[in-house]
Amino acid sequence: MTMHAAPPRSRVRILVFEDHALFAESLELALTLEGYDVRRVPVPDHACAAGQVLAPASRWKPRIALVDLDLGKFGDGADLIEPLARSGVNVVVVTASTDHARWGECMQRGARKVISKNQPLNDILAVVRRLSQGLPVISHEEREELVRLWQERRLAQQVARARLATLTAREREILGGLIEGHPVRDIARRDFVSEATVRTQVKSILAKLGVSSQLAAAGLARSVGWQAPESKQ
Repeated sequence: MTMHAAPPRSRVRILVFEDHALFAESLELALTLEGYDVRRVPVPDHACAAGQVLAPASRWKPRIALVDLDLGKFGDGADLIEPLARSGVNVVVVTASTDHARWGECMQRGARKVISKNQPLNDILAVVRRLSQGLPVISHEEREELVRLWQERRLAQQVARARLATLTAREREILGGLIEGHPVRDIARRDFVSEATVRTQVKSILAKLGVSSQLAAAGLARSVGWQAPESKQ
């Protein structure tokens, strides 16, 4: 079998998608000193389509991309993973998030590895070295565990949305008030009904959502990005 040597580092192109200037500069400097051809991608200071951010990637044809998840006003860096991976780029997510279900989502979208910003810079460089040599950077078991966590999270969110959809218009108004921090007494006064009536409606909300407290109901709604109806004036 013919063995193919890894390409010289100077021929390995790396793009960095990172809006935190100090961290981005540290990555760029360390990778450049290692001999890689590195470019930082300017992250827009406003929300826009992923294609606008990825335009440099399509022209430059990198081998590896380091992507942060929190890209400021642009939004979610996870939206960049799939199109980059589909074009043959090895995506490494470098993030401050410690949510392993979120890491699993990144793996599901096509990332080769997710690594914490809290880890030493040398750990990130080690992942880049292995990818540049065509070597694996995560075990099958670790990847499957992360993806499993994401799938469980997604299923729980689907169940939560289905339960929220069973609320009546009146119950949605009350849940919105609870999320805003209004006690039952204030909601009753606002809507010119008795506290007992509102408490009965709150019990119905809790039963439909499968939770035991108003705090849990508000947390469940927030966890899926549920939008309350506009508050009455």
